[in-house]
Amino acid sequence: MPKLNVLVAGSTGYIGVQLIKLLVKHNNIQIKYLCGNSSVGKNITHYEKSLSKYKLPKILKFNKSYLKDVDIIFTALPNGSSQDISNHLLKHNVLIDLSADFRLNKASDYLKWYKQKHRAVKNIERSIYSLPEVTGDKVKKYNIIGCPGCYPTSILLPLIPLIKKDLIRTKNIIIDSKSGYSGGGRGIHKKYKNKNLYESLSSYGVGFHRHNSEIQQEIDSHSKKKFSFTFTPHLTPMFRGILSTIYLDLNKGVNINKLQITLNKEYSKSRFVKIMKMNTLIGTNDVINTNNCYLSICKTKYKNRVIILSTIDNLIKGGAGQAIQNMNLKFNFPETKGLWWKDWLFYFS
Repeated sequence: MPKLNVLVAGSTGYIGVQLIKLLVKHNNIQIKYLCGNSSVGKNITHYEKSLSKYKLPKILKFNKSYLKDVDIIFTALPNGSSQDISNHLLKHNVLIDLSADFRLNKASDYLKWYKQKHRAVKNIERSIYSLPEVTGDKVKKYNIIGCPGCYPTSILLPLIPLIKKDLIRTKNIIIDSKSGYSGGGRGIHKKYKNKNLYESLSSYGVGFHRHNSEIQQEIDSHSKKKFSFTFTPHLTPMFRGILSTIYLDLNKGVNINKLQITLNKEYSKSRFVKIMKMNTLIGTNDVINTNNCYLSICKTKYKNRVIILSTIDNLIKGGAGQAIQNMNLKFNFPETKGLWWKDWLFYFS
């Protein structure tokens, strides 16, 4: 089978570099173009020395003429930029977007949460929000794929199966998430230069983080009841990883074992979502440099309350890895291609 030609726009950010590190190991892919703005003319090795063993193109400024030469466009750009690229897509192009541009189903919601008008409203209808374990083969029908945000990935994977089975109360769910600072992009260092980023813990987006919209939309699509939650994210002095702690109340007649059985059944065939034994203490170190999500249901001192721990690597399962997982599903490649253990040796070589 001939290789698919790929363009990566936003190739020098943390997500973009991670994406390239994965794509070079995928034997169905040929990286045709790397695009950026301030990085034009540079080699990607300026940002990631481990890529020096691969023959990769120099970074160019995006031009719509490149679209005729590629099959897949990955966009890891600031919110809004992917919309413009989507308006120039050709029939054979598939756009896999890692920003928020195609996560929300309504342009009005995008305006409300991202404070800018959507410039490709017609393309929203042609797109799909694809959390692979939930969306499955539906992604094959779409040529614009919106990848979930990092926090929502860690939150939706445990919640959706429990909501669908009506096992938990849907009011006043508390979600406390902690992320490595890479989640803020390369600009995080300037933004937090006076806040001791590397030795302190900081909350941000309290009450109104933009990922609220995405979480609400996806839970509402699986629930017949009104769903309310409070989500608070934090930046930690580690580079990568997310740990979400979710506090839930059980519905009447439901015990904690039912939750464990439900998640085990839901993800029994999943290659990436791992359900741990009850009360297992998990952390980001368990999933760093993998496309895995580990879930652990824990008892509390209250019989009807449980805590779910969910951990992912924000740059892989919450970003580049999930994008490749969607690509694999779209093009009928094995879902784990480029994302399985033998490929992770790349990170330690």
